[in-house]
Amino acid sequence: MPLLVNGELIDLARPTRDLSRAHPQLEEKAKLLRSQPARVVEPKGLLYVQQREFAVTTPGDGSVSILGSDDATTCHIVVLRHTGSGATCLTHCDGSDTEAEVSLIMGAVKSFSDPTGRGRLEVHLVGGFNDDRQLSQKLTNQLLRAFHLQPDELHLVTFCVTELNDREEKDIHFPIIYGIAVNVKTAEIFPATFPEKGPDEDLRSARVLTGATFKVPFVSCLLPPRAPCLTHTAPLSLQLTNVYDAKTEELHIGPYFWRPFPYVDFWLEQDDKQILQNLSTSPLAEPPHFVSHIRSTLTFLKEHPFPSRSLFPDRKPRIYKKNEEGLWEQVCSDKM
Repeated sequence: MPLLVNGELIDLARPTRDLSRAHPQLEEKAKLLRSQPARVVEPKGLLYVQQREFAVTTPGDGSVSILGSDDATTCHIVVLRHTGSGATCLTHCDGSDTEAEVSLIMGAVKSFSDPTGRGRLEVHLVGGFNDDRQLSQKLTNQLLRAFHLQPDELHLVTFCVTELNDREEKDIHFPIIYGIAVNVKTAEIFPATFPEKGPDEDLRSARVLTGATFKVPFVSCLLPPRAPCLTHTAPLSLQLTNVYDAKTEELHIGPYFWRPFPYVDFWLEQDDKQILQNLSTSPLAEPPHFVSHIRSTLTFLKEHPFPSRSLFPDRKPRIYKKNEEGLWEQVCSDKM
């Protein structure tokens, strides 16, 4: 079935930059979204979604009222919602396997859909900018095509990506919006930042850093003598994972397994510039905390070279539920 805007078929043969011109309502909505200051979302009632994760829930959820993600430069944050059931999914996509990821979140939302057939599926795309390598543009194209290929009719409601999410300062391009949140009760979507990105922020980041191809090729001169290029040591892809069970209202992390990170001490010794140049798709556009975040993840990997021993000895996920204060609290296995 086609991807529609206000009932009109999107022409994927045209450049995506022409999409907002053909459908001015998309440009107006993007302008409105860009004009809003980012709200600080506190942990109470929040389910934070990291890169290559997704979560889906409904308005009836007694634990989670907000889904959110940020730190998206060339990445895109996708919200898929069924207006009948209110089932809402948020995911943070980086272009690793976009068609499979879109099919996965479609299935997740449809599993909660209204059996009477009332309502429609709405898509909201936010993120990316005019980066030099055109990675944002590539991901925008991939997402539009992947949704267009779905068997269900889909309605594109928000399109604040790439050119529509770009600002320029001293000849350097930056995203305007780095993060968004969606209120699953009201369906409101707004720019957002998140002081707390847990639980298990470093663990979840380590999964991405070790389980997927590095964002850009490492420069060989940065490596110790005779060291292989790190891009050759990582698997080619990492599957998008669902971190939340809306029926039990539990957050599931892992189990994740990786080999000892190559030359972790060497990377921890590098200055900020080297880390930015080698671990980012857009070194000049990253948020200020990017390097400290990477260092924290590398330190975590150094402390846990074998997660099967230190983190997941029973090969079961770490499970969290919201407590009375609305904060995540780990559930002991003997209470499960």
